[in-house]
Amino acid sequence: MKLPRSSGVLLHPVSLPGPYGIGDIGSDSEEFLQFLLEAGQRFWQVLPLGPTGYGDSPYQAYSSFAGNPLLISPDVLLQEGLLDQEDLENRPSFLDDRIDYGSVIQWKSALLRRAHQNFLQRKPTSLWNDFLTYCEAEKSWLDDFALFMALKETHGYRVWTEWETELIQRDPAALSHAAEKLASLVESHKFVQFEFAREWQSLHNLAAGEGILIIGDIPFYVAHDSADVWANQNLFRLDKSGNPVAVAGVPPDYFSETGQLWGNPTYRWDVLEDSGFAWWCERVKKTLTQVDVVRLDHFRGFEAYWEVPAGEPTAERGEWVKGPGAALFQAIKKSLNDRLPIIAENLGLITEEVEALREQFQLPGMAVFQFGFGHDAKTSAFPLHKYTRDLVAYTGTHDNETLRAWWDELNTTKTGRATRRYIKKYLSISGKDFNWSCIRALMASVADVVIFPMQDLLGLGKEARMNRPGISSGNWAWRMPQDMLTSSLTSKLKELVELYGRDEGAWDGFQQPAHIGAE
Repeated sequence: MKLPRSSGVLLHPVSLPGPYGIGDIGSDSEEFLQFLLEAGQRFWQVLPLGPTGYGDSPYQAYSSFAGNPLLISPDVLLQEGLLDQEDLENRPSFLDDRIDYGSVIQWKSALLRRAHQNFLQRKPTSLWNDFLTYCEAEKSWLDDFALFMALKETHGYRVWTEWETELIQRDPAALSHAAEKLASLVESHKFVQFEFAREWQSLHNLAAGEGILIIGDIPFYVAHDSADVWANQNLFRLDKSGNPVAVAGVPPDYFSETGQLWGNPTYRWDVLEDSGFAWWCERVKKTLTQVDVVRLDHFRGFEAYWEVPAGEPTAERGEWVKGPGAALFQAIKKSLNDRLPIIAENLGLITEEVEALREQFQLPGMAVFQFGFGHDAKTSAFPLHKYTRDLVAYTGTHDNETLRAWWDELNTTKTGRATRRYIKKYLSISGKDFNWSCIRALMASVADVVIFPMQDLLGLGKEARMNRPGISSGNWAWRMPQDMLTSSLTSKLKELVELYGRDEGAWDGFQQPAHIGAE
């Protein structure tokens, strides 16, 4: 896939400002799109859009196919006649700069239940017909997901392997009985997914109309406690009780003596291949009805992944296992009518085999500015002068410190201070307004696309970090303060876009893949 020379911004919708405790896909998202347009940006990158589970992480979702109810806009529900004005009054005093997930979930869940009740009572004709059409079109995943969530509610949100045996093993009679008994609750979850899909599609269409593409994210693994695993147990390495036999992670390295133990179940790639990788193809196609380009997280896992026996306390006693390789991408490409609108997240321990797989399918890779100046700055991989055109380059990602926090942290050690001196020489800068020096350097680079986390554009410090890998709580909570999208910021970005040719008109020949996989 060839991307035009352009730039964009990384900001998950939950981080947008607004009065309801969490960013949503209503008017604040529309205002953000307007900012991108005026600033000459062509990409809006988001994190996975699924319903968050453990630790509020978008990378531990209850489904790879469903949308996050927390992103639904109360204002849109009001406009649709599914809520009344008094429903939005007397809401909790939410924080402006952080997401308090506990209070947001409690308030918004009650709001969505009320919207569903009004939907049933008022039955607006066009919405009702659209709802029935949606349920039929999406039944291949929606029926299982809605039942899964209804069962989780009635089981106190316990993991599905703690339910009754007949439900764990998906006995047809037990599932039919549960679906009938919980019919109202099941339908409420279908309604929420219908509303998410309506609102997101409206936003996506607005972005497409302005020539802005949305980059989405597909994690390599899925959460064990998810409808994905419960409904497709034969595709994962599980025992008879549904618990993982082997789990995912990464081996010990410079950053961690014991590696990282992620805990997700690993795949049975032989079973997936027997089906033509149907589940993976449908997963990618579904995501591409929501976004235009997909970033495949942990791309190296498709070539080989680190597998650890279940029950191990650390990731040390694992082994490398061959992934599906080219066969999977050939299947995905065929299912997408010979297109692969995919960015490969090829960071970390990358081998020649991983790069060969990426190059075979002409997938753009990634580079992160901060990784270009590691503990040994002069020999670090991917400094700017080693960039190639087939890259999406970032100042940082959701897992990194902000540029300002990283720059400040370097000043606390002898090695870090040496790195700072090297960077000053390398970029020929004084260190003042460091974030903008880095942004300018990436804009000037040969990388086809450059993406900036919103925190780096705003010059924010450690308080604005989105995620700290290895820490299970307190993440994903940063919100952009109100009124930060100033005319000065817009002009500054627009000037760099024009100065470094990131508006060269390559868009005229770039066919948006937004409708790949759409009905």
